Amino acid sequence: MVIRASHFDAAFEAPNGVEKLREFILTLAMQGKLVSQDPNDQPGSELFAEIEANKSRLQAEGQIKVPKPLRPVTTEEKPYALPQGWIWVRLGSICSYIQRGKSPSYVEISPNKVISQKCVRWNGLDIEPARYIDPSSLENYESIRFLRRGDLLWNSTGTGTIGRACLVPDSFDGAKLVADTHVTVVRSLLIDKSFLWRWIQSPMVQSKIESFASGTTNQIELNTSTVLSHLIPLPPLAEQHRIVTKLDELMARCDTLEKLRAERKKKRITINAAAIKQLLTSSAAHDQLHAQDFIGRHFSELYTVTQNVTELRKAIIQLAVLGKLVPSIQNASPSNFLIQKIHSEKNLLLKEGKIKAPKPQRPLTSENMSYPLPDEWQWVHLQDLIIFGPSNGFSPKAVEYETKVRSLTLSATTSGKFKEEFYKYLDIDVPEDSKLWLQDGDILVQRGNSMEYVGVSAVYRGESKKYIYPDLMMKIRLTKEVDTDYVYYVMSSEQSRDYFRSNASGTSGTMPKINQQALVSLPIPLPPFETQKKIVDSVERLMKLCDALEHQIQASTTKQAELLKSVLAQA
Repeated sequence: MVIRASHFDAAFEAPNGVEKLREFILTLAMQGKLVSQDPNDQPGSELFAEIEANKSRLQAEGQIKVPKPLRPVTTEEKPYALPQGWIWVRLGSICSYIQRGKSPSYVEISPNKVISQKCVRWNGLDIEPARYIDPSSLENYESIRFLRRGDLLWNSTGTGTIGRACLVPDSFDGAKLVADTHVTVVRSLLIDKSFLWRWIQSPMVQSKIESFASGTTNQIELNTSTVLSHLIPLPPLAEQHRIVTKLDELMARCDTLEKLRAERKKKRITINAAAIKQLLTSSAAHDQLHAQDFIGRHFSELYTVTQNVTELRKAIIQLAVLGKLVPSIQNASPSNFLIQKIHSEKNLLLKEGKIKAPKPQRPLTSENMSYPLPDEWQWVHLQDLIIFGPSNGFSPKAVEYETKVRSLTLSATTSGKFKEEFYKYLDIDVPEDSKLWLQDGDILVQRGNSMEYVGVSAVYRGESKKYIYPDLMMKIRLTKEVDTDYVYYVMSSEQSRDYFRSNASGTSGTMPKINQQALVSLPIPLPPFETQKKIVDSVERLMKLCDALEHQIQASTTKQAELLKSVLAQA
């Protein structure tokens, strides 16, 4: 089978394409389809006979123990037909030693180290993470337990690490290294050590590792008995060498391909970040126009990366709160008139006893804020716009059966968009006039979550009095004099997200939380009402463009994956 340039071209463009190409190449190798067979090669059956004779000699000399006999390979067990000259054997039958390491006696410093799972990497043995062993305890180790060059080390415990393998390089021969109990040592006889390592890398082995393993989810183990009885195809030794040489060549090309992919992606992300930074930070109009023009000219190339679309979404909201997304509306009433109307509304609610008098806030001026606003805009606190709240939710124990009360979970707002499918039932009575019931347009804020999500906001859009909300959320309701979606976009901006994170309390061992005072003190850049509406319309239009870009990337990704699958299927 010839691996052509078309295989590498398709792999370069497809998602996880290089990884899939590696698996394809390894599969071909282990099926005897990567290099041609030579009828003059000593067949695998004769090589196996030599291995058995070698093992018998070592046993007679007392160098290795006589193992328990392995059951013969049956026809039903063989996963596929092998080429002429190949045979199926059990791994234990071609090895002089297969054993898990011992539990070591560690010390702070010593001349000798213990190889752990952290040391066993696909790209080789990494001695750096190895811990030290008490030299005196090595007297209790049989000589066969000390690692030798060419030994294969196979991680044998733990989800995510089990199955990883490497060879002991020549430079460590005689270094008095030992393995701990989480690593299996495989010492083969008369075969190409690198062929054995490549076999373990192949999908034939890796795809079934965890199904072969036993134990709990947290600590699965690859038992020594399983390793001993594992089937392995045994080609002629000369063909093993040819396979390894070809695999080394093709895997090096895959390495180059992965590097090129990573460099291309990094370049696109870096260029996009620089253009967006110029767009956001430049005060000169011609610099902003230059950045816009650059993004426009390179749009189709920059936005083939999902990460760049995510950054574009952030930039759109950032431009909105900076007052750079839409032009000023001529003859629009300045924000101070809007603020006076809101104050009048709140004073009336205060007199009617519907709201409480808020705590005084530090005045916000252009001098103590991080960026200037357009002339007709004004800084206010979120508190100035609230006519209800903030109010924490309620979180009694949920029930498994359907009731009249649905309570949202954090997942309903974690994405920054309201998702009504995330709720649980509560077996409690909630009065019709309870403040726990949500109304259309209420803003929900996560007061407790990981540092990444604390302060995340979402606007509830839906039927009133259909849901209540949990204790880890706060609810606010805004005056009708402002556009709720505009305020939501401000609360979702990077400045606001940074504000919430910097005002979150909690230690490393507890969930970060923001309190009500931190929420109401959030600075809000307030434009005229007409401008708010225009900004919301523009943001929503641009967000739909981002949605389309992400769908386009997904469609392209699917198409590229299908193309790679087709190319590999034709091989």
